[in-house]
Amino acid sequence: MINCVPVITIDGPSGAGKGTICQLIAIKLGFHYLDSGALYRLLVLAAMRHAVDLSNVESLAVLAAHMDISFNMNSEFESQVILEGEDVSALIRDEHIGSDASTIAAHLEVRTALLSRQRAFAKYPGLVADGRDMGTIVFPDAGAKIFLTANSEIRAKRRHKQLMDKGKDASLASLIEQVKKRDERDMTRKSSPMVPAHDAVIIDSSHMSINGVLELGLEIAKKNGIHPQ
Repeated sequence: MINCVPVITIDGPSGAGKGTICQLIAIKLGFHYLDSGALYRLLVLAAMRHAVDLSNVESLAVLAAHMDISFNMNSEFESQVILEGEDVSALIRDEHIGSDASTIAAHLEVRTALLSRQRAFAKYPGLVADGRDMGTIVFPDAGAKIFLTANSEIRAKRRHKQLMDKGKDASLASLIEQVKKRDERDMTRKSSPMVPAHDAVIIDSSHMSINGVLELGLEIAKKNGIHPQ
């Protein structure tokens, strides 16, 4: 493992429940949490604010290497994403930012610029890393690897419910199409495609409860010698 720090990676497509499960496992184990997808979303937002064109890969890579960012956990154990001193947790969840993040994540220069920043999150007592290439590229020697997936329509329905609960109007048909397109883009990109690591345990959360996935994730960690701190 990198720096001998216990690392659990949970990769998979958007809407599979990675973020929720990763945070719950991190809390249960007393570990740090990395939302790698947020880094790409943050880069899109930072580019917008600093007038960097998303097609300018070289400038994006420079910005990626120097972004002023941090991740905090508030008193209610909710993850907060900070960009240049501002809590942008809600802003980066915009559907357009998510789509742009998937697009820029296909660039090798951008992924390379963020690689060392992601690995720096591996600190004692341990780390739970959420993403699409955590187990294959960023933490290839992680102690436990999970690939969490779910049916594309179910994932779209979950996102639709989230948006509706927040009072935002959304087309389910459009979300299903967006999910399928993002999956295709993430799985076929040349740089770090979204695929299960050869030693990852694949979990299909389509018809599982959050607690069911959490218990299975903790069991996988335990089997690999990773215990609560």
